[in-house]
Amino acid sequence: MSTPEAPPAVVVRDLTKRFMNGRTEAFAVRELSFECRAGEVLGLLGINGAGKTTTLRMLATLLAPTSGAATIGGHDLVREPAEVRACLGFLSASTALYPRMTARETLTFFARINGYPRERLPARIDELVARFRLDRFIDTAVDKLSSGMRQRVSIARAIAHDPPVLVLDEPTVGLDVLATLDLLETVAELRRSGKAIVYSTHIMSEAEKVCDRVAILHEGRILACDTPPNLQDRTGEHRLEDVFVRVVREGAS
Repeated sequence: MSTPEAPPAVVVRDLTKRFMNGRTEAFAVRELSFECRAGEVLGLLGINGAGKTTTLRMLATLLAPTSGAATIGGHDLVREPAEVRACLGFLSASTALYPRMTARETLTFFARINGYPRERLPARIDELVARFRLDRFIDTAVDKLSSGMRQRVSIARAIAHDPPVLVLDEPTVGLDVLATLDLLETVAELRRSGKAIVYSTHIMSEAEKVCDRVAILHEGRILACDTPPNLQDRTGEHRLEDVFVRVVREGAS
């Protein structure tokens, strides 16, 4: 007898965010629908202004949707925001760290405010130190760290409470080549450990390296959502960058 497949960790249905620009309605996101399962990286691809950050800020409960629905780990985005935050790790390029805290204090603080059990915390900190190679810097103040090391601490902070779902909004912005490659390997490792990861970027090479499926956003809508090979077959293009351009141009027309 086969085991029933687990439901998706992230389910988004017709999610919409509308703003008023003076007396004019403007849609940042319009009727988005997608899913992301445990052990999968779903990429949200789009140019600046496509709606990626607005979408992820809604999933992180930082913005309230105008309409539509979403669940994270089975919890409703609007009705159960505290439960959503407990099972979610969120990272964006603008995520701030407290500069005077050490890396150890940062991880301890964010694990505790997200409900990680106190008695298991020392072992969890040791695990994060090993995973992100923070041993030489764990007791260094954040403002003394390099940009790449701060980004490692930021990711470790986002998963300190061991959430099943990660939302990463353009996490390589400002990183050099080596720090970017290090981060992408970390994302791949987190996927192998069973995390469901929603990853936004406008850099196609990143998406090719880490994403199992990609959703192409343009002007707040999803124009296509599939695996990169399927999208390449569908469009006849060989590179994801060319796939993206073809889909966006056809969608715009």
